[in-house]
Amino acid sequence: MKTGSLYRRAAAVGSLVLAGALALSACGGDDGADSGSTAPGKDVGDVFAAIKPDPALKAKLAPSIASAGKIIVATDPSYAPNEFYSSDNKTMIGLDLDLGKALGKKLGVEFAFQKAGFDAIIPGIKAGTYQLGMSSFTDNKDREKTVDFVTYFTAGSALMVKAGNPSGLKPDDLSLCGKKVAVEKGTVQLDELSDVIDPAKGTGARTKKCKDAGKPAPVALPYPDQNGANLALSSGRADAVLADSPVIDYAAKQSNGQFEVSGATYDTAPYGIAVGKSLGTTKDALLGALKALQADGTYAKLLQKWGVESGSLGSPGINGAQS
Repeated sequence: MKTGSLYRRAAAVGSLVLAGALALSACGGDDGADSGSTAPGKDVGDVFAAIKPDPALKAKLAPSIASAGKIIVATDPSYAPNEFYSSDNKTMIGLDLDLGKALGKKLGVEFAFQKAGFDAIIPGIKAGTYQLGMSSFTDNKDREKTVDFVTYFTAGSALMVKAGNPSGLKPDDLSLCGKKVAVEKGTVQLDELSDVIDPAKGTGARTKKCKDAGKPAPVALPYPDQNGANLALSSGRADAVLADSPVIDYAAKQSNGQFEVSGATYDTAPYGIAVGKSLGTTKDALLGALKALQADGTYAKLLQKWGVESGSLGSPGINGAQS
């Protein structure tokens, strides 16, 4: 993951136990995705059986994809409820996995998900190792220089604290100044805590707010993944966690009362499917398929399954970066 990139992530939940309360995902040995596996989401029935392929949309796929019958999709599966491992620690599940399966059904090709470190996804798409990336990316103008995005969801940042919020921390005031805040590396949340204050690059916003008020800057505690950030809060190494809103909501719900969400979501922006620029009108095929899934109700059911209806994006598009 690259510092300065706008990337929204989700908390990992699987079969391991974090401090006896928060379940975390473990790295599995099988990169194969199977969205039909048992998942902690709501039962909405089989949403895939009724999806019919659209030959006109398939015709917009790059010839290499159409002839292969599959699309290679990179994801970093440690961020529930969007992408993470099931309780078998092998099967990848989540909103992005289910949406990919549904898009594949509509386009008449398989979405072949492969586990990848986030750092490697966009460079891998550029190099041709992967064709798409579905891993809770926030669409932004800097990324659009390398890949195209098909937007499909909205998310913001949110704050998670220990139950009862003993330090009275909030995301919209100065209470985080001088506090230790756990974040995942490469995320927008780490950017806002950066010592480098650069509005043009979107870094140091919270640091500036604290310094302008004559208060010490928050202390960022970056971790390789969201698991580490959550564990830091549980163990007392951190005072709070900043992450994506669906991430924080899901982690708090899975914590058996250990954590809670403080304050409201802020800085909302669209998630996007990263698409290789060499794939021509593949992005148009994806957008058409997504709109078809919205029209037939599949999209809404998938959001309901994973409890993220609030992130519904009414008007998906191509390269919809806000900054």
